[in-house]
Amino acid sequence: MINILITGCSTGIGYFCAKELVKNGYRVLATCRYEKDVKRLQDEGFEVFKLDLRSSKSIQSAVAWAIQKSDGKIDVLFNNGAYGQPGAVEDLSREVLKEQFETNVFGTQELTNLVLPLMHKKGYGRIVYNSSILGIICMSYRGAYNASKYAIEGLCDTLRLELNGSGIDVVLIEPGPIHSDFRKNALKKFQDNIDTKNSVHVEVYKKTLQRLEEEGDSSFTLGEDAVYKVLIKAITSKKPRARYRVTFPTKLFWFLKRVLSTKMLDKILRSAG
Repeated sequence: MINILITGCSTGIGYFCAKELVKNGYRVLATCRYEKDVKRLQDEGFEVFKLDLRSSKSIQSAVAWAIQKSDGKIDVLFNNGAYGQPGAVEDLSREVLKEQFETNVFGTQELTNLVLPLMHKKGYGRIVYNSSILGIICMSYRGAYNASKYAIEGLCDTLRLELNGSGIDVVLIEPGPIHSDFRKNALKKFQDNIDTKNSVHVEVYKKTLQRLEEEGDSSFTLGEDAVYKVLIKAITSKKPRARYRVTFPTKLFWFLKRVLSTKMLDKILRSAG
């Protein structure tokens, strides 16, 4: 049986993929940040552990738990846990940026580095990072999240080069808009951490709040199953691709970035954002 350690399983992509993997015979070692979600998933029959990617102690405890559960055989790590912090770059405090990176980058890579020795010992494994369209292009007022995903892409690309020939494959999944609680969570972070009233961007922030509070998604938004389909490919392919782009916007902006000048692409991104 293939053992898969997944972060960010409380809702959205992580939760959906964990459920589907279990249905299809994989052993899922699920993790999530809050105790209430751990209890809920346990009640649903998951093997689950509390993991806060901001804490080295929590990461070490989660890895020890996963090692014990799997007898040291973690075949796949799906780095899915992350959140988005909206706000203009000039309104992001050092602490807000640090918190964004603690979860999305530093904690994710620390976890990966603790799992890798197990894979080296076996001579095989898969590391899958859930990145974003915003790891390919940037959009206004998403600077903290943009930067965190660009950082993940850089670490992933470097790790892939360094692990060549080791039997360990490193894969990026780059989703665009997906049905999830991402917008709801981003709204809370925006309200908690951005001083909207005293910003030069106050008028834009009014629109941002309206957008985040609105129900519904764009016509390009896909379900979590779209990510699951490529995750399965990343897990099962003998030679997985380095990148799996999910949703039309991701594929479109990847293409536009290759063919347009920076000036032309900026114009489109300002409109899209």
